Amino acid sequence: MTHNLIYLIMIKIEFNNLFTHYVFITLKRQLLIPEKNRIRIEKYITGIVSNNASKLYAIYANPQHIHILVSRSSSLSEEELANIIASSSERFINENKLANGLFEWQQSAAAFSVSKSDVDPGKLSGTNKS
Repeated sequence: MTHNLIYLIMIKIEFNNLFTHYVFITLKRQLLIPEKNRIRIEKYITGIVSNNASKLYAIYANPQHIHILVSRSSSLSEEELANIIASSSERFINENKLANGLFEWQQSAAAFSVSKSDVDPGKLSGTNKS
């Protein structure tokens, strides 16, 4: 009689390079992010990323969308971090009246995996580097 034993080994990830480029778009692509409030919104989102054990490499808010490049914590999926950023920033923008009207993100966003070689700050033109 043969017994097949299955062992489950739990491994903790100590180091990761999970770079993600997010694009969030305003609801109906409305021009809701005024230039005068762009930097304040970017700084707030930078804090959200840092407070979730992730590192922000670049961010740029356009009037109707925002680009964010992060190295995210292995404890968060791309979707979890996107939801945290979207809900927190939407609430912050509305509470502080930083948008031209009621601010909402679309219910979907884009997330692209980025290789470490593409995280060179020299390749991130047109963005704020953190």
